[in-house]
Amino acid sequence: MLKSSSIIGGAQGINLLLSMVRVKFAAVLIGPVGIGLLGNYSAIQGLIGTIAGLGIQSSAVRDVAQAVGRDDQEAIGRTVLSLRRVCWLTGLMGAVAMALLSPLLSQWTFGSDDYVLEIALLGLVILFGNLAGGQMALIQGMRRIGDLARLNIIGAAAGTLIAIWAYAWLGLGGIVPALLLMSAIQLLASGYFARRVAVPSVRMTWLASLRATGGMLRLGMVFMWTSLIAALVAFATRALITQQIDLSAVGIFSAAFALSGMFVGFVLSAMGADYYPRLTAASHDPAAMNRLVNEQTEIGLLLAVPGLLATLSLAGWIIRIFYTGEFLPAADLLQWFVLGCLGRVISWPLGFVMLALGKGVWYFVAETLWNFLHLSLIWIGLAVVGLKGVSIAFFILYIVVTISAYFIAQRLTGFAWSDATRKLLLLLLPVTLLAFLGARLLPLWPSTLIGLAVTLVASIICLRGLVTRIGQEHRIVRSACRIPGMRWACGLPAS
Repeated sequence: MLKSSSIIGGAQGINLLLSMVRVKFAAVLIGPVGIGLLGNYSAIQGLIGTIAGLGIQSSAVRDVAQAVGRDDQEAIGRTVLSLRRVCWLTGLMGAVAMALLSPLLSQWTFGSDDYVLEIALLGLVILFGNLAGGQMALIQGMRRIGDLARLNIIGAAAGTLIAIWAYAWLGLGGIVPALLLMSAIQLLASGYFARRVAVPSVRMTWLASLRATGGMLRLGMVFMWTSLIAALVAFATRALITQQIDLSAVGIFSAAFALSGMFVGFVLSAMGADYYPRLTAASHDPAAMNRLVNEQTEIGLLLAVPGLLATLSLAGWIIRIFYTGEFLPAADLLQWFVLGCLGRVISWPLGFVMLALGKGVWYFVAETLWNFLHLSLIWIGLAVVGLKGVSIAFFILYIVVTISAYFIAQRLTGFAWSDATRKLLLLLLPVTLLAFLGARLLPLWPSTLIGLAVTLVASIICLRGLVTRIGQEHRIVRSACRIPGMRWACGLPAS
């Protein structure tokens, strides 16, 4: 697991750097209004794309991984062929649906018909995304982690160059062309790596393929529904902000939300590529599942907390570095989002227990209730405290999600946090809360200096915790120890 995490983590680190470059150029070239417009387009595409995808990509990873685990070559061939066919079918349906619904979506989002053509063109993004998603499900299900890492890097690098070119040349008019070209590059790259996977050749009719995807679709519909309601929340949030405030406010919200999710997304992606297949493979052994969940929680906390503390302490500076001074109001939102992200890191490994056990109904109900709560909190927060209320809603949501996900896992597998996990939580949660309060209540320079000191101490503690868990002979530790002072920071004797 740690080897896979390090491979994907390295790729995500590169992606993170590229994303920083892309975001900075976007902030300079298209400003808060452009970032808001991009956020609205992405929310629309996510909403319709989720329906069109039917959750196939997520459920297919499970089916492919199980067939590989049994070494059933016939099942692998049938699963992959059926997956590719259904991705074509659903992608085309999604593209057509986007074109037909574009007038309504423009009205619901912007309150006008000014964006009908742009929204209709996003249908091609859905088609390309569905096809690429099927290819990536094959790669992940086969546990070809290196290929998945290379694919992500290629997509991020090409996307960055395309976005910068489109924004510089066309301004706000370059947003949709950039999205189209980025999705096309992702499709080409995923197709290249998928063709490198040896898949047994099988013959099936289209009807047989549709029948074969029955189980995939049943679990996929659960994925689809949970992703759909999350996409609905994202769409509704941006639509509410657009109509109650303006597009610039959507840009401010998008900046804060993206920055908070950027680092945590890096950590979860690094861990998640191999975690779900491993947890599924251990689904017959509750003790093994619980051990994996605890390991994943500890690694997630140790990786995420230093970055979250730094973000809390330097929120205003980070906004200026990644965006521009026009986005400075996003710093207030960012601090609340960071608290919510800590809950996301803790709850994330727990949520996969339901999926690994195939408890689709449990997952369906939990995700429905969580997202309904989220949208309700957003609506209340906007009405009571304005834009900041959206970020406070996110924090409250993940308090509820973490507590409920823990009890669900406990019910299904007898899960309990290990002594090591509890000690880590009791150390890092109060530290993060104190850093948050310091950043909110103290003047700028004292809060910044104290926050940086706390971040440094916490980083050393987390680094030593990682070394204890992965071993000093791990290649990441050996590489880090070449840096002056890192042997001491890692808690290792001088060489």
